[in-house]
Amino acid sequence: MDMNTEMNIGGLDFKWDLEHGRFLFEGQDAVLFWISSAMKTFFDTIEEISGEEASRLVFETTGFRQGLVVGEYFEKMKNVDVDEAAKMITNTYASAGWGRTEIKHLDFTSKTLVAHIKDSWEHKINIAQGKKEGGLYLAAHYAGIFTGLFGTQIWYNIVQHQLEGHEYSIVEYFPSNITVSNNIHELSRKKESEQIQRLESMVNDKTKELKELVQQLSSPIIPVLEGIVVVPLIGKYDEERSEDLIVNTLNNLPKYTANFLLLDLTGLDRDITHYTVSFLEKIGAAASLIGIKTILVGISPELGMIITQSGANLSRFDCFQTLQHGIHHALAEKGKTIV
Repeated sequence: MDMNTEMNIGGLDFKWDLEHGRFLFEGQDAVLFWISSAMKTFFDTIEEISGEEASRLVFETTGFRQGLVVGEYFEKMKNVDVDEAAKMITNTYASAGWGRTEIKHLDFTSKTLVAHIKDSWEHKINIAQGKKEGGLYLAAHYAGIFTGLFGTQIWYNIVQHQLEGHEYSIVEYFPSNITVSNNIHELSRKKESEQIQRLESMVNDKTKELKELVQQLSSPIIPVLEGIVVVPLIGKYDEERSEDLIVNTLNNLPKYTANFLLLDLTGLDRDITHYTVSFLEKIGAAASLIGIKTILVGISPELGMIITQSGANLSRFDCFQTLQHGIHHALAEKGKTIV
């Protein structure tokens, strides 16, 4: 068995060195893969790991950069002009199974051209993948090639994809400020922005949950005896928290058939604001409208001085130093005592 086989097809050299497991194309190491199985699996794996949007950018960027290497190589061949180089490249690619590409309307002055790409390996992979939208590798690859040949940044616009049912894909090429590096940075910024939005959403959700929990725990309604409920006031009350307390308390008082509402000020922040005084007056007035008497308890001498210095007038309420005193007073009002 001949371990070394060499042939020339269309002016291109192919060589197999089976003893060393090598395949050479134009004297360079090359590899052969089945498109609809091995290459499809390769593309599928990249998309699975990177996600479809990122993988399209990976293929586009890789195609452009590989094309740039090819274009710069041919640009250094001073005896070959751009038109000849384009024909040599597309013929070489055809012999390597890349499909047939025809370069049309090539204008070196304006540095524009149109490519018709038919039955490419990328198109066949997209079919095997069941894609509805064609890939970007080859379109970007030729942009890289002509960027190298023209010495000017070239980008592309896909007019039609063969995958859409056309006879071939049509891609327009033109000078542009668009670069693969910019596209990478743009995707990175987009991903960062999306991540920041996700984190902000999580923070907002957790903040809302925590706020609701605080509302539930900070001022619970505690029925202590028949007709008597206690609401402990804890911390500092701003406008929003004050309104929440009023609404929550008044909406829930009727189900306890309460006659007395004891507001326990023991845990109240010593930095009493006008919101605190205002909501004490409001809740007392609102409770009285539904037949419930409000009593303030937990007023220490220190807190009493602070309330007085604040200018608040709470003389309309019965006030007691301890919760126990307030409960005894409410019972006495009801004509009862604790035995």
